[in-house]
Amino acid sequence: MTGVKVLVVDDEAVIRRGLCRVMEGRGYLADSSESGFGAIEKLQKAPFNIVITDLKMPGMDGIEVLKAIKILQPDVPVIIITGYSTVDTAVEAMKNGAFDYISKPFTPEQMIAMVEKALEQRAAQMQKSHPALGPSPNGFEIFVGESAAMQKVYTRIKQVAPTDSTVLINGQSGTGKELVAKAIHKNSMRCNKPFVAVDCTSLVENLLESELFGHVKGSFTGAVQTKMGLFKVADGGTLFLDEISNISLATQGKLLRVLQEFTITPIGGTKPIPIDIRLITATNRDLNDLVNEGLFRQDLFFRLNIIPVNLPPLVERNGDLPLFVDHFLKKFSEEIDKEIHGMSPAAMVILESHPFTGNVRELENIIERAVVLTRHKLIQPEDLEIQAPADALPEILPETIPQSAESLKEAKRQVRERAVGPVERAFLIQALERNNWVVTKAAREVGMLRPNFQAMLKKHSISIRDHS
Repeated sequence: MTGVKVLVVDDEAVIRRGLCRVMEGRGYLADSSESGFGAIEKLQKAPFNIVITDLKMPGMDGIEVLKAIKILQPDVPVIIITGYSTVDTAVEAMKNGAFDYISKPFTPEQMIAMVEKALEQRAAQMQKSHPALGPSPNGFEIFVGESAAMQKVYTRIKQVAPTDSTVLINGQSGTGKELVAKAIHKNSMRCNKPFVAVDCTSLVENLLESELFGHVKGSFTGAVQTKMGLFKVADGGTLFLDEISNISLATQGKLLRVLQEFTITPIGGTKPIPIDIRLITATNRDLNDLVNEGLFRQDLFFRLNIIPVNLPPLVERNGDLPLFVDHFLKKFSEEIDKEIHGMSPAAMVILESHPFTGNVRELENIIERAVVLTRHKLIQPEDLEIQAPADALPEILPETIPQSAESLKEAKRQVRERAVGPVERAFLIQALERNNWVVTKAAREVGMLRPNFQAMLKKHSISIRDHS
């Protein structure tokens, strides 16, 4: 495999040189760094196919390097070299995303074998995650949806991406705010630089400052080594602060100064460090309301709200639900290698009537669970494990449902917003009628096991004897 770029990180020159010679002898392009900080700088400037890093290094150890790589170039496999081969070391490395670890001493052949295995696995994952598809209708491969509401979002992304303007993404939880931020970055002049995402709700206040601005060794209890802040990690690229409404007024003040001066001062530091970033923030709350309540600085709000992008909730994206269902069914059935033909009309009716307070993320979770748990080739109502509205609709006669079980559009049109019980009954009767009331044939046609089909017949008091 030619053209593969390998980065070797080790504070011992003899090991760096030795590994580089081994990699070059295999035909790879090798680069090296004597420190974790140096490695991060190289990763900010250029892509690599694999990283080999020592575990024990002064300043920034191998685990810290690993964590940074998973932010800067998350698809890159990392091999950890350790002379301290313990279960705890292996568990921590693998937990943080390492491909594998290798104990000293090791032979060149052992290292080459591990590198080749990592590269093969990465190639397979990339092929699975990014199959050769034609261009997306909306121009953004990471998005699903063609509704009028989303067309406005696509237009705004195309308008703002080529600029360096600060963007504020407004939207409910689960609507895909990080996807919008990634699309802006991917279509910007900074696309070859880091995209760093920070969830402001996941860190307590003192940790958030340390994560954003960094700290110097000894600046507070637990600061056993100097830490590079994410503002610096994102240097040259894009920093995405999700749920910005959750940061304190004190941190808001520091963020405002960063946006005014484009410098940061690590905790415990005295010298400002210049940065070059594009800032994108997101919130699921109305920042104007928080400003009026005294919980968010008005001057910071003005700085962040230069270009707003408003993401609609799923219930307002008319026509996008079937596209999402098809997308997630295909995604999860391929992931677990399970044959799924689609949704039954009754199951689709339930989804159509569901409020989706968790938006696209909630729908994704529902479909994943259904694909994993179903024993049918068509997803059935019971596979969804969500409740349809109890008063959804009056009695429906079988003849009011389309004769084709696969005719979802017509089925949805006729029974939308109605209770699933009558739809299930009609669905079963039609399947039986198409198969001369032979249970085995009807169950097979709709992708159900005979015992489950019979259980549903019993549930709806459908008697085969009346038609035999």
